[in-house]
Amino acid sequence: MNTHLRLCLAFLLLGSIGCGGGNSENAATPPAAIVADPVNPETAGGLKGSIKLEGTPPAAQTINRRSDPYCEQQGEAKTQNVIVSNGGLENVFVYVKDGLGDMKFPVPTTAVVLDQKGCTYAPRVFGIQAGQPLEILNSDETLHNIHALPKNNREFNRGQALKGLKSTQVFTTAEVMVPFKCDVHNWMNAWVGVLNHPFYTVSGSGGAFDIQRLPPGTYSIEAWHEKLGTQTQMVTIGPKETKELSFTFKL
Repeated sequence: MNTHLRLCLAFLLLGSIGCGGGNSENAATPPAAIVADPVNPETAGGLKGSIKLEGTPPAAQTINRRSDPYCEQQGEAKTQNVIVSNGGLENVFVYVKDGLGDMKFPVPTTAVVLDQKGCTYAPRVFGIQAGQPLEILNSDETLHNIHALPKNNREFNRGQALKGLKSTQVFTTAEVMVPFKCDVHNWMNAWVGVLNHPFYTVSGSGGAFDIQRLPPGTYSIEAWHEKLGTQTQMVTIGPKETKELSFTFKL
């Protein structure tokens, strides 16, 4: 029996019994209380900006995926730790760290989807609210598993041996950030920011970010990057006001 087949059988069993509580945590979690949205659309403002990188970004390296013939057949893959486009830094998680006081916000019932596609997690960096469903999908014709390693939430490890398999998890506590890894493919990584509110985003092309529907107030805004750490700035947003903010990470 070859090594890959032994791994498949092991993780198929893992997917059946779970690890760290598996989906049993979801069954034990009571439904969230219905909360009225405290944001007044007549006074809500916004925050826009960009993330810059000072210094020369490291060249992307080719990932060796020969351990899984299916992954190798998906084409060449490059490291994604530092992605710069049009002078801006992508995959930076930007969120309101402080300033919302004791406001409570509705928890979306629509699931956030984390896909395993082309032997890569997609998206690599994303956000979710505590209590919101996270749907984990395998779009590949090979074995994957998703192993979450939180500090404040319950650890889980779900195996998915077949294309099209799905599982649902729920984080119950705010935590920035929760790392994911695949124990079958050591190059696969992702991160999620779990928050008690909806005011977060991830920088895209050119490092641009945009957070809307913010109530007037003074906020601590944090920008997190997987390799370059965090930066925090204060901003005050008045009624119907959109402020601009920029962060610069240095190599």
